[in-house]
Amino acid sequence: MTILVTGATGNIGAQVIQHLVNNGADVRALVRDPSKADFPAGVAVVKGDFLDVDSMRGAFDGVSTLFLLNAVVPDEFTQALIALNVARSAGIERIAYLSVIHADVYVNVPHFAGKFAVERMIEQMGMAATILRPAYFIQNDLTIKDVITGYGVYPMPVGDKGLAMIDVRDIAEIAALELLRREQAAQPLPLTRINLVGPETLTGADIASIWSNILGRPISYGGGDTAAFEQNLKQFMPAWMAYDMRMMGERFLTDGMLHDEGDVERLTALLGRPLRSYRAFALETAASA
Repeated sequence: MTILVTGATGNIGAQVIQHLVNNGADVRALVRDPSKADFPAGVAVVKGDFLDVDSMRGAFDGVSTLFLLNAVVPDEFTQALIALNVARSAGIERIAYLSVIHADVYVNVPHFAGKFAVERMIEQMGMAATILRPAYFIQNDLTIKDVITGYGVYPMPVGDKGLAMIDVRDIAEIAALELLRREQAAQPLPLTRINLVGPETLTGADIASIWSNILGRPISYGGGDTAAFEQNLKQFMPAWMAYDMRMMGERFLTDGMLHDEGDVERLTALLGRPLRSYRAFALETAASA
């Protein structure tokens, strides 16, 4: 009984692997370059690329459970469909797919729309899967730490509807728990969706206030200009991705990213502890600056 983890070298994938190993699971990590792999002892490393179908067939051989995480790339949708089709052909009936919350609402945001289409495939093909739908990653704000501390501005287009931000460490732990639940079940479990959210919903002003309190000086919220947000992102990411992020930011402003009733309680019970808060993240970040 082997669990294959894709996205293994990323922040979430690496943490999922560590949780699985800690729980005694037989883990296989899919990577593009095995020479750069650095995993806990006992993790089998297999070379593969989502667009190289033969490599995926080899990687999936003998696997019982799959964790599918696709990076935000232009052909993300194609990569996910190939992976799921190959998994189905390999007889894998236990899957956890990392989607995104409100994928069915943010229909004009490219990577959201792609993930929702993958969800539709999973559902209509009758695949036994947990669809994990995380909200905004708290750790995304590490990229703007210097703007907050150096310029006194919180620049993310969070808006006043609020985002149910979640710590990536909680995402990884919940994903691992779901993989283990499916792996250890006597029969493949039915399709389920789980919103992955933080303990509170925060607006741009709320987050600026948290930083102001922690840093002991005024931090203002300045994230309403999505055009400027796109231009800033283009300085360190491809133009298509910056535009994708702008579209997401515009939906933050108009719709927010909110949890459903019972989400927080469900996750708290699953973890057996409180969810990590944005304030805790900000305290850690400020202390390490």
